[in-house]
Amino acid sequence: MTEPLRIVFAGTPEFAAEHLKALLASPYDIVAVYTQPDRPAGRGQKLMPSPVKQLALEHNIPVMQPPTLRNAEAQAEMAALKPDLLVVVAYGLILPQAVLDIPRLGCINSHASLLPRWRGAAPIQRAVEAGDKESGVTVMRMEAGLDTGPMLLKATTPITAEDTGGSLHDRLAELGPPAVIQAIAGLATGTLEDEVQDDSLATYAHKLNKDEARIDWSRPAVELERLVRAFNPWPICHSSLNGEALKVLAATLADGKGAPGEIIGASKDGLLVACGEQALCLTRLQLPGGKALSFSDLFNSRREKFALGTILGVAAQ
Repeated sequence: MTEPLRIVFAGTPEFAAEHLKALLASPYDIVAVYTQPDRPAGRGQKLMPSPVKQLALEHNIPVMQPPTLRNAEAQAEMAALKPDLLVVVAYGLILPQAVLDIPRLGCINSHASLLPRWRGAAPIQRAVEAGDKESGVTVMRMEAGLDTGPMLLKATTPITAEDTGGSLHDRLAELGPPAVIQAIAGLATGTLEDEVQDDSLATYAHKLNKDEARIDWSRPAVELERLVRAFNPWPICHSSLNGEALKVLAATLADGKGAPGEIIGASKDGLLVACGEQALCLTRLQLPGGKALSFSDLFNSRREKFALGTILGVAAQ
């Protein structure tokens, strides 16, 4: 009887934790977990363990949290684990060649896009923002380059007109784990064939930031509608109303003309705002100090705030 594969897992957010769950339920031996150092979170800025660390501790798996894997000490620590395979999912640290060379079967990565499209940090949100018709998970061999390694297998899913960054994330978090388990089985038996990526088709998924979530009403409504969906639940698109912050959590395309950012209609159906082309009907909003609410609820209680002709995104006079 052969010994089970010795696997080291490296990942940090919830997306990675879903993959770790599948591995913990598999016949493989998870000998250690690597994850990012604890980060301050919440109002109290208390140090919080990552979802991957929490799951590993629940299962009594040793957890390593080096700030870098570029030094000899961290590399020696991993080599001492004698892993057959390193499985990496949204880890967040660069793996130098010296680390990639440690496992007997190499290193594989589960990436939340259909490579070579959307290499990089935010592939899920960028796919929604760009209006892509499908997304998926690619399991690949890791190289020193960013998401450039040969592809082992893919699992695909359509992107619907209702998908948000959050809903697509959750669907890909279900697709990825079985794909990784399948890939590991293929690697162990030598039955998987690599497919080299076509670099000429590569696109880069830049990291999200709050500044780009500020709505530029001069852009076409079709682009802004996708942006609102892509950036929900984070960083959430925002503008201002009479100088106060206004978060936009949901919107639909609509017809209408006016100055960019001008309120041209308000009813229980939504807040109609003119864009560079067409208009957006804002259907779910959040005002300062309040909860996210449907516009019909806001319209009933705060109707005076949404006067026709008001321009969103300008400073209060």
